[in-house]
Amino acid sequence: MVKVIVQMYPVIPAESEEERIRLRPIGRNSELYQQTLRGWCDIVEEADRMGLWGVTAIEHHFHSEGYEVSPSPGVMNAFWGARTENINIGQLGYVMSAANPIRVAEETAILDHLMEGRTFVGFSRGFQSRWTDLMGQHIGTQATLSDGSAADLKNREIFEEAVEIVLKAWTEESIEHNSERWQIPFPYEGGHRGWFMAPWTEKLGAHGEIGPEGEVRRISVVPAPYTKPHPPVFIASNTSQETIDYAGRHGFIPAYFSRMDKVGDFGPSYVEAARAGGRNYALGQNQAIVRMPRIAASEDAARADIAAYDGMIFKHFYQNFLPATAREAINVTEDTTAEELVDPMIDTGLFMAGSPSEIRDQFVEQWKHLPAEYVILIYHYAQQPKDSVIENLRLFMEEVKPALDEFTDYPETE
Repeated sequence: MVKVIVQMYPVIPAESEEERIRLRPIGRNSELYQQTLRGWCDIVEEADRMGLWGVTAIEHHFHSEGYEVSPSPGVMNAFWGARTENINIGQLGYVMSAANPIRVAEETAILDHLMEGRTFVGFSRGFQSRWTDLMGQHIGTQATLSDGSAADLKNREIFEEAVEIVLKAWTEESIEHNSERWQIPFPYEGGHRGWFMAPWTEKLGAHGEIGPEGEVRRISVVPAPYTKPHPPVFIASNTSQETIDYAGRHGFIPAYFSRMDKVGDFGPSYVEAARAGGRNYALGQNQAIVRMPRIAASEDAARADIAAYDGMIFKHFYQNFLPATAREAINVTEDTTAEELVDPMIDTGLFMAGSPSEIRDQFVEQWKHLPAEYVILIYHYAQQPKDSVIENLRLFMEEVKPALDEFTDYPETE
């Protein structure tokens, strides 16, 4: 059966651009954030009762404009875990090109223990320069749009090294690592000297932690995860074939933030890359498609919802990340209305509008091309009110999911 994940991009709500301007910086409005936070938790609890497979938080920083106010996904995960019983909880994800991999390994292992294994972990590369470049400044990170530039290649190198360290920290009793960015232990050459507990660490710690002269030679990252060898790993992917191949080699789950024509190409290449890494998946297995469906009584009503709930963030934020030709075709100005942006939003391939049966048919058509094991549904809560998000999830689970379940009966993975 298809595994449904809900991902909310927390938006501090405003009735209009004028109100968002009047309340600037609305992202620091504590009263509105508190309301958003509590309703966010209500949706997670309802998703648990509905039987969704998972819920995710995102990592983004400095959104003074009130968009995507989610700087601490692990904290949110822990809170949700204490309030739910069955749903899997994770992130999509930690931006590893601007993160300390040891801290991520520790935090996610503890989350895995707190929820006794109903966790997953998401990693992404970072595309928002305002915060990615700042948070990753000590290791030379620059945000990327997967354009093949020198900055893009460096970002990927930093990302992959960080994920490698997390995997080692999760799965090995003790680790060492030496590169221009990370020395484990520090310093690496000659080992770390001056650890006052070295005689006892030699007796009580991991094998090989302490060298012959009492120096720290390896680091044991504790605790190990509850899940063996580690929780499932999702990788955010947009247009990069390299990311798909990387995910396949490692058995990670790629989450496709892409149009269906791209996804249709990515699916088979992922299976091929996974097979080269010794993993045999059916087409669509261990893969996720990301969509933003807005379900209403009619297509016109759903389009009105897109304008009301998604128009501002698309106008102010998302359209800037479209290819230049697409931006020129839209030609967004200060006077552009949300209603005028509905077609461009749907044209991205991420947004969908329709009645329950229309949305079902749209999803079925996509699953015919790639019967993905996971579907990630994104909502701009609380710009989209809590009750509306919950009703959309209910309609998806009752009217859409059963039709997709027929496509996702996979053989056992070898």
